[in-house]
Amino acid sequence: MSTTTTPDGHKVVSCDLEKEREDLPQETLTTNKGSLDPAEGSEVFLGDMDACFRAFDKDGDSSLNLAEFWALCRALFRDERGRPYPLESDLVERLFGIFDVNKDKVIDKDEFRFCWQRWIKKIVRPIVALIVVDVQNDFITGSLAISNCPAGHNGEEVIPIINRLEEEVPFHVIVYSLDWHPADHVSFIDNVRMRPMHKTSKSEEAQVYDTVVFDVKRDGTPTTQMLWPRHCVQKSWGAELHKELKVAPEGILVYKGTDPDLDSYSAFWDNNKQSHTILNEELQKKNVTDVIICGIAYDICVAATASHANEEGYRTIVVDDACRGVSEEEIESAKGRLTTNHCLVIPSSQVKNLASGRDRPPVLGLKLALELGKKLKAGKIRVK
Repeated sequence: MSTTTTPDGHKVVSCDLEKEREDLPQETLTTNKGSLDPAEGSEVFLGDMDACFRAFDKDGDSSLNLAEFWALCRALFRDERGRPYPLESDLVERLFGIFDVNKDKVIDKDEFRFCWQRWIKKIVRPIVALIVVDVQNDFITGSLAISNCPAGHNGEEVIPIINRLEEEVPFHVIVYSLDWHPADHVSFIDNVRMRPMHKTSKSEEAQVYDTVVFDVKRDGTPTTQMLWPRHCVQKSWGAELHKELKVAPEGILVYKGTDPDLDSYSAFWDNNKQSHTILNEELQKKNVTDVIICGIAYDICVAATASHANEEGYRTIVVDDACRGVSEEEIESAKGRLTTNHCLVIPSSQVKNLASGRDRPPVLGLKLALELGKKLKAGKIRVK
């Protein structure tokens, strides 16, 4: 194993593949599917935990040191063709530090059991939800059609992509979110005079797409709100899912924006995080580990849903070509924020392999490990 430095200053760990294959103890790499080539890096994670531990405990001391854990990570983080992802040394050290709970510079068997059950198994066999955000008539051809927004996107273009994903990928859960506003909703431009303005804002000059500040509680507390055309009114045609979108019989409908005084871009929470929808509870019932998000509008409701999914601890993936948005500049900004926070933005062609656990990028492994680290630190979970 060796360490090199890239032009941008990152250290990357590498090793000779053939040497690694020779060094791994072959007698420990046999599963019920036959002899395992450790360079393939998958079968060892699908069988017995003890066999996996022995496979990487090269010195036989009943623990994994940093180099042995690196070999495990190299086998774990592979693309759909079995090719190892490049691993930066600081990433591997960060992961090692999370699972070396007692900080004795090795991962003992108890720590490995925790690592196996809470991390490895979820990476190899994720439980995946598809969240389809707001593919509703008003956002496609209705009163707030995104084709009339600066980016000029055609919302209908996401529908065949989403339908194909539903047909080809065996998601454990499929969710459809819907903007579901009462007629007197705070976001409608024609309702702007229904509520008192905060002293810092004036309604007389307010136009559609402006941001104003209301005093909805009449106690001086500011509520910032962008003003939109009337859209997705409850039980209206505009609020219906587009007729061409395939809706799974077992799909879960999540209604948001139902409070007259609060907007809700995210399918998880309202914009002020004062109230939540049923979404998180439904995902937890199914033990979901990963959420794959698509829909309309990319830079607003999709981005907000992805951000909250990430905050709730889910490994979060946005399907780039299955989203359409309002502003190209804001879309790029949203993607940047998400990827900075350990989310993935991918084309739809990669979804099946990610959802099946065949493609296992390091960033999603890091996200899961960081969430485990938070829970360990807070005392919400224990190694033993």
